[in-house]
Amino acid sequence: MAQNRKKTGTQLTGRIVFPDNPSYNAARMEFNRRFSKFPRVIVFCKRTQDVINAVKWARERGVRLRVRSGRHSYEGFSTVNGGIIIDVSEMNKVKVDRKNRVAIVQTGNPLARVYRKLWNKRVALPAGTAPDVGVAGLTLGGGIGLLSRKYGLTCDNLKQVKMVVASGRYGAKAIVANRRINSDLLWASRGGGGGNFGVATAYTFRVRPISSVSIYSITWKWADLEKVLPAWQRWAPSVTNRLTSTIEVAAKQVGTIVSTGQLLGGAEELRRLIRPLLRTGTPVKVMVKTVPFIEATRFFAESDLNLEPKFKITGAYGFQPLPREGVRIIRDFLSKAPNRHSTVWSQSLGGAGSAVSRVAATATAYPHRKAEIIYELSARWRNNNEQQRNIRWVERFRRALRPFVKGDYVNFPDLQIKNWPKAYYGGNFRRLKQVKRKYDPHNVFRFAQSVPVGKQDRK
Repeated sequence: MAQNRKKTGTQLTGRIVFPDNPSYNAARMEFNRRFSKFPRVIVFCKRTQDVINAVKWARERGVRLRVRSGRHSYEGFSTVNGGIIIDVSEMNKVKVDRKNRVAIVQTGNPLARVYRKLWNKRVALPAGTAPDVGVAGLTLGGGIGLLSRKYGLTCDNLKQVKMVVASGRYGAKAIVANRRINSDLLWASRGGGGGNFGVATAYTFRVRPISSVSIYSITWKWADLEKVLPAWQRWAPSVTNRLTSTIEVAAKQVGTIVSTGQLLGGAEELRRLIRPLLRTGTPVKVMVKTVPFIEATRFFAESDLNLEPKFKITGAYGFQPLPREGVRIIRDFLSKAPNRHSTVWSQSLGGAGSAVSRVAATATAYPHRKAEIIYELSARWRNNNEQQRNIRWVERFRRALRPFVKGDYVNFPDLQIKNWPKAYYGGNFRRLKQVKRKYDPHNVFRFAQSVPVGKQDRK
């Protein structure tokens, strides 16, 4: 194979980090320290041409490539041994047109920077809570957050994507996908997962005017679990779609249950809306206040800071409240958690005219439109000798809950899910394979759970 490759090689451009560079160790690190891989080269692209050159360079030499923005791939899909990492994190411009309610956001931006730049113009984009998550992968997988029930997923607000795709035998080119041009690629970029079709370099989003919001936090003790969790699950999808909320049940060693949420409205209305929660069990701590939206993003980001460096996460969707047996499974697993850093976190998505559930399951690649709740089961640790115990606990937990939940969110990938195409994409997987075949027929952009090149449909 090697002798057929082009003799004249494309040169890498951008900030190039080889293994002998002093910054190589920092440059190769993933957010999830469970993964430690040693790429042949890491290219920090400054402009689109750097991305094109990197893809060409990899193809000419037969070198495997991975695409990276915020390094937050839970299963380490954005790193590789012996290959090239194409990193867009230094492409981080944000341009806001408030009059037309549009923002052009380069894909290297972390969420904290996106929120800050948009806030300067008093607009917002529905997106996640972790401040250092890259906007690139978040959007491509869907993008859930505390404005979702009112304004939809991040991908629902994506109007256009600029992407570098493989071209011909060894080439690469930049293309645009919107409603008029390459509309099938825009469809796939709205929930089809990161790194599957090419390297996204810029997004055009619809943004919403915003000023202040009201936020709440309620804490209960562990003993209230079997009262509080069912109450929240009934309440969260039925309340106004201007209120998106979360609940996190910590390991029994920690012994707390915390619900938080954000309302597009005032504190007085929020106090009234959360009454059903306040009447449940015995809350030990309650906070309700109105704050500037940017302050709310910082409040919700706090729970994503100072976490243990290694983790295993899996996800699932709830289409109705858990029955008593499902709640008991959560109690039992968190009673025997591998350590105090194990949790079950949930967020409301659907119900009560939610913008998420108003979109048809096939209108975007993200199929889980009727789900009322998303779950994230997580275990975190520091030392390698704890790893197997933690991973096994998450896997057993997922299996135990399976009778009561469905599927998984592609941004919570899990290598232990056997039928991952159905779990992530449901009925949209076939169309995703067709898009893959059209834009990446040589399967240049591949990893353990990438969309495969579909077979040609017989006429």
